Amino acid sequence: MKRAELREGKNVVNDSVANSLKGLKILVIDDSKTIRRTAQTLLTKEGCEVFTAVDGFDALSKIADHQPDIIFVDIMMPRLDGYQTCSLIKHNKVFRETPVIMLSSKDGLFDRARGRIVGSEQYLTKPFTKDELLSAIDSHVSR
Repeated sequence: MKRAELREGKNVVNDSVANSLKGLKILVIDDSKTIRRTAQTLLTKEGCEVFTAVDGFDALSKIADHQPDIIFVDIMMPRLDGYQTCSLIKHNKVFRETPVIMLSSKDGLFDRARGRIVGSEQYLTKPFTKDELLSAIDSHVSR
């Protein structure tokens, strides 16, 4: 009986989070096609409008065009890395309040600290779970 109640309670929480995500515009910047597709699939199922970019340069025009509610950015990318991309976003007066969450396969203290210095709100280690992704969005976007 307790397990069923706990599962029901968890479903209520998950449903509540999912409902708060409907209609959110999310940009996922990553040079990995797998990561972009995974995030896009998970978030689209939750009712989000998802845009993707392969690097920081590609992302800058998409940010201006789509004005996302939240941005996920990989740290290690060619041309313009995640730190540089985050810094450019945070130095733009129109987008400085947009939450930026860094993505990385590295889980080092230095990487997390550097992400904070350039203005990111959070740091997710890849591979991330659906719950980690949804929780990160829910904690930074108020609807």
